[in-house]
Amino acid sequence: MKYSRKALYGLLFLLITVMTSVSELRAAEKNIAGHTISSVSIDGQVWMQENLDVSSYRNGDKIRYAATNQDWLDAAAKGEGAWSYYKNDAASNGKYGRLYNWYAVHDPRGLAPSGWHIPTSQELNKLATALGGIPVGGGKLKSTGSSLEISSNFAADNSNRFSALPGGMRGTGGDFIFMGDNAFFWSSSESTSLISWYSVVGHLPIVVQGTEHNADGMSVRCIRI
Repeated sequence: MKYSRKALYGLLFLLITVMTSVSELRAAEKNIAGHTISSVSIDGQVWMQENLDVSSYRNGDKIRYAATNQDWLDAAAKGEGAWSYYKNDAASNGKYGRLYNWYAVHDPRGLAPSGWHIPTSQELNKLATALGGIPVGGGKLKSTGSSLEISSNFAADNSNRFSALPGGMRGTGGDFIFMGDNAFFWSSSESTSLISWYSVVGHLPIVVQGTEHNADGMSVRCIRI
């Protein structure tokens, strides 16, 4: 079978485009620190299998580390992005990642690594709906490991390998709460100028969406662009 030169050029262009896309996706599998990111596909969405754990924005600028309550409050008062470990324990980093206020999530310099973005509330809702909705979706998202759980990990099966862990949160005043009980995930969606949407997976099998103050610190899971 003969092909015209125009058709051959078209096929060559398509091949180069596909190869470039694959290369870009592979590059997106690494975060700023060069750590390989595991991902999982759920109902057409590709999610990180672990909580975000970066200390710089996508352009390389450092995100403010707010260790003390005073630092945490000051960042919020300035509308400035900030992060911390739970109870400032760096050992929790490898298990739970970092807690970010919503100002870091919303920063135009980009909290998510290249090739990823912070999910909208609609994307988080789609994830829960795909797994059966509020009553059972949480169980399918939760890690089955008991060593990282304080409360009963009821109905967890992690059937979609999302591997949610109960990393807790940091409140507006800087206090740390709910480690071992709940996993909180910021969305990129605002409700008002001071309040934004998030999803929580608890020790029960439910997954619920709600709103919290932008000064709260929560985990972040990214979704591929």
